[in-house]
Amino acid sequence: MSLRALIVEDEALIALDLAYSLEALGHEVIAMTADSGEAIAAARDGVDLALVDLNLRDGPTGPALGETLARVHGATVVYLTANPRQIGPGVHGPVGILPKPYTESTLNQAVRFAVSLRQGQAALPPVEMRLLAGAAPAVQGAGG
Repeated sequence: MSLRALIVEDEALIALDLAYSLEALGHEVIAMTADSGEAIAAARDGVDLALVDLNLRDGPTGPALGETLARVHGATVVYLTANPRQIGPGVHGPVGILPKPYTESTLNQAVRFAVSLRQGQAALPPVEMRLLAGAAPAVQGAGG
């Protein structure tokens, strides 16, 4: 299943690396944005998967952005961050948090997990990924 993916990352080299990884997995990167306003604008054309950093060019807007992308735009959202503690227990919509630094293998497994959720399946997330309320109930305890 090929997804329309949005990358929300303010560090250009990281965004390019993410785009390369997503395209290698067969997904279409619709946009690489560095702040929440650009991300919302890009999502208006339809987005299936969003990889979202927490601290963006416009500040620590990633948590709220992830919830908006999930709830309003129907995206499967995975947070990628060096600061996973910024996400508290009340977040609903995004499926999980993958801490930086991560390996390409771990990123690929997290993307496959997100794809499986969109397909109504329950692939295992990487053990490094902390699941949130947006993950399917059947996999809540599977990965960590």
